[in-house]
Amino acid sequence: MQYLAILGRLPKISLAELESLFNKVQYLGGNLATFESNKKPEIDRLGGTVKLAKPIKGGPEKFLIEQNYSGKYVVGVSDYSKGANARKSQALALKLKRVLKKYGMSARVLDNKSAELSTATVYHNQLGEKPGHHELIKINNNWYVGIGVQNINAYRDRDQNRPARDAKNGMLPPKLAQILINLCGALKPGSTVLDPFCGTGVVLQEAILMGYRGYGTDASERIVGFAKKNLEWLNRGEFLLSVGDAQDFKWEKPIDAVAFEGYLGPPMSQPPADIKMKSVMADIYPLYYHTLRNLSSQLKSGAPVVMAVPAWLRPDGHYQRLNLLDEIRDMGYNVIKYTNSSQEDLLYYRDGQVVAREIIVLRKK
Repeated sequence: MQYLAILGRLPKISLAELESLFNKVQYLGGNLATFESNKKPEIDRLGGTVKLAKPIKGGPEKFLIEQNYSGKYVVGVSDYSKGANARKSQALALKLKRVLKKYGMSARVLDNKSAELSTATVYHNQLGEKPGHHELIKINNNWYVGIGVQNINAYRDRDQNRPARDAKNGMLPPKLAQILINLCGALKPGSTVLDPFCGTGVVLQEAILMGYRGYGTDASERIVGFAKKNLEWLNRGEFLLSVGDAQDFKWEKPIDAVAFEGYLGPPMSQPPADIKMKSVMADIYPLYYHTLRNLSSQLKSGAPVVMAVPAWLRPDGHYQRLNLLDEIRDMGYNVIKYTNSSQEDLLYYRDGQVVAREIIVLRKK
């Protein structure tokens, strides 16, 4: 069945995530894509997709009438068509209300502050979650009905309520951790996901919530203790933690997939001078080089390795990358390529952020 994905802030990364999990991913432009799946996708497992919807035939009026809902509908319209605006979306919603009234049905229409309803509005009004609560999505002449929206409260709670936090570790957003894991592909339930730089356990936390076994190592005994405390607080699934340097550690098997964010270097508030840039890169490069070589010697053929490595904003507005790819190929990895995204697109950042994350997706030969 075909589904519609409303993509997140960095749509090309979201597209790569969808391509890793589903079939026939088609980019529609902007933050829109369609894909096919034999079973209903779970929005809570997709870090890069903020809304999911499915197509409806015969228009939104026919869809709502056929629901034959006995209570009061709650309806909102999101129009992602070119030239759409809040006024037009509100007019479409009010038209739906009038049609329902003719059939003896009542409805509350949500206000449009823009052409599309925000994620927060959809979530708090439980559109797509409760009977009779619907987000109707228009893209040109096509209509869809929302079937899920990111649970913004759940992301916030498990990010902020973890008992052990560290200013220099564990700052990885849960959504990005989900993306890194999903870029490993459609893993079997119970697969072991290794994070060799586990920090306070964000990747492991998300892996466990997705039904996988978390295996984490870190060179800092103190930080591994933090991860243990956080995963015990999560009180879900199975995990294993050890203290060890990723450059030479011998991991227990099996390892089905590797997903991690490594050391990003010192924090920076402005683009570094060239001499400092060269010094930082010279310090960080060997860490990734030796870690990837160590992993290569221990992974089975076909095992995915997904990592977030640092990239630095330069005065010209471009990002300086570590340029690991040539070395990686010589270590026995294939670099995964996507139909809708290039390696240049896999950069996770916010505007003006000096230290960004480049995502590299590999598979052991």
